Amino acid sequence: MKQPYNTTIYNTALYLRLSRDDELQGESGSIQTQRMMLRQYAAEHGLTIVDEYIDDGWSGTNFDRPSFQRMIDDIEDGKINCVVTKDLSRLGRNYILTGQYTEIYFPSKGVRYIAINDNVDTLNGESELAPFLNILNEMHARQTSKKVKAAMRTRFANGAHYGAYAPLGYIKDPDKTGHLLIDTETRWIIEKIFDLAVHGRGAASITRILVEEKVPTPGWLNFQRYGTFANIYAGAPEEKAYAWTIAQVKSILKEETYIGHSVHNKQSNISFKNKKKVRKPQEEWYRVENTHEAIISEDVFRQVQEQIASRRRRQKDGTTQIFSGLIKCADCGWSLAYGENKQNKTPYGYYHCSKNGQGLRQCSMHYIRYDVLYAYVLSRLQYWSALVQHDEEQLLKRLLNANDKGQAAARKKQAAELKKAEKRKAEVDTLFARMYEDWAAGRITEYNFNMLSGKYQSEQAELEEKIEQLQSAIAAESQSAADAEKWIALMKECVNPTELTAELLNTLIEKILVHEAVKNEDGSREQEVEIFYRFIGKID
Repeated sequence: MKQPYNTTIYNTALYLRLSRDDELQGESGSIQTQRMMLRQYAAEHGLTIVDEYIDDGWSGTNFDRPSFQRMIDDIEDGKINCVVTKDLSRLGRNYILTGQYTEIYFPSKGVRYIAINDNVDTLNGESELAPFLNILNEMHARQTSKKVKAAMRTRFANGAHYGAYAPLGYIKDPDKTGHLLIDTETRWIIEKIFDLAVHGRGAASITRILVEEKVPTPGWLNFQRYGTFANIYAGAPEEKAYAWTIAQVKSILKEETYIGHSVHNKQSNISFKNKKKVRKPQEEWYRVENTHEAIISEDVFRQVQEQIASRRRRQKDGTTQIFSGLIKCADCGWSLAYGENKQNKTPYGYYHCSKNGQGLRQCSMHYIRYDVLYAYVLSRLQYWSALVQHDEEQLLKRLLNANDKGQAAARKKQAAELKKAEKRKAEVDTLFARMYEDWAAGRITEYNFNMLSGKYQSEQAELEEKIEQLQSAIAAESQSAADAEKWIALMKECVNPTELTAELLNTLIEKILVHEAVKNEDGSREQEVEIFYRFIGKID
């Protein structure tokens, strides 16, 4: 008997993806090629195209892609019941997550999935080869990542610039990839910043001058020239174009690009799956000298670096201001400026928020007397010094919040669980491979293969997540213990401090946050001061 023709109307999403890594590998899968293939397939198979979802320049190792997420939203809204891609790798190169979408999510939503080149069509039932194709796609992504990193290391060694935009003061050389040329229209901004610095201006003062004189920011200049950052600057008020920050100025003052050198590999991705950036230690940086023309002389640059290092201690009157660089406003984050009240019979020093006192008036005073701050900080350091001498082991437990044996037992349990999970993961991987061999040899049925394949993939995903969580927890605890021991070692070198010095403060303390004072009904004044110590942060 002839089977009835399938009359289901397939409202179809054409999903197209191309990453920069794919381009580097020379894949014949450009967005234009994918579009032509998918449209032709839809026309030949009677599929109604609802929309095209294009992620151009997005990696397939994760699914946080704008057009992919838009497609998922349309599936949730019932607009789509069919998804077509060129192949499985266009959907994704993370075999666990790709499998979850093709084998769990799409079927649960009644969505037909088609990967043309891999001959996958869920209308014909589950593909027994799809899980292995997904694994191969992930392996391809891993190898591509290694090749890209190797290529980047070669570029690092040659001193090539590889950023999306040239640094302020430079433009990209149109005739030589990776080479920088001085931008005659903006070099004056860099020269102005360094000139102010070499004549004694700090980053906060330079920032205020740039804002007052309406010097355009790097972001605004890129928007004007290339239309980038439109989400920030399009339709924004005029002052947005001159909204310099202290962080920007500090970064420029420390940037060796302006003396003609290239420094790369300061940060990298956690892994080829996780694109989060992490800071690299200086010994892993790539530094190549004289790769392009300098804007600032090395003598000026060196002088500015020395002034930055010494500014924390030297004042205009030659005295030592021990808290400089450490004391910050708890609300806006700016440094507190030092001042003196000479109107009283007994003059005294005080601090106030520099964002309030530089004419910006963008924060409140956060006023605190120097002698009050001095006495409080000294008392806290004396307190910790006494604890170190009295019972070092007890202090270490306090810093780690481990006053009982429960956490030690928990850490032991975590280590045992990690070992058990890693062992089981290896067993499941082996079982998965053997099962495929059994299916290929006809020792198990396709039904059992599909059932066990789903079971093992789910267990693999759960085990990988558990292993990652346990490793992170154990690493965090180990780092916390090491940091606490470092701080205790520093405290042991500062026995019974009787006075504060800049050297002592900068050795033990990372920053001091001063809150705005609160006046009570009886006229008394209360003020919170938070001390964040090096390695361990804030402790009570």
